Amino acid sequence: MENKKDLCPKVEKSFELIGKRWTGLIIYVLMSGPKRFSELNEMIPVLSNRVLTERIKELEQHGIVIRHVIPERPIRSEYLLTKKGTELGKILGPISQWAESWVKE
Repeated sequence: MENKKDLCPKVEKSFELIGKRWTGLIIYVLMSGPKRFSELNEMIPVLSNRVLTERIKELEQHGIVIRHVIPERPIRSEYLLTKKGTELGKILGPISQWAESWVKE
């Protein structure tokens, strides 16, 4: 294991981002396709609207998620992963497989 001083700042920043509570799960859910806010809320019911909003904004700021406005009546919006987000999401699949084998409910 490397010393803290030897860690790459990019790696450290990446772990800080995906290590925030709910962030990885939001990305994992979006891997199955675009979702409206209400759909994300239904799929992760223990996540409050406030925290979901915060995490989505953070992911947007980092270029991982984009908000797409659907110009229908009523106006709707959905969230989807960017290419950067999809690449990040690919590493979450093996984590879910590991969890199925090793994490107790």
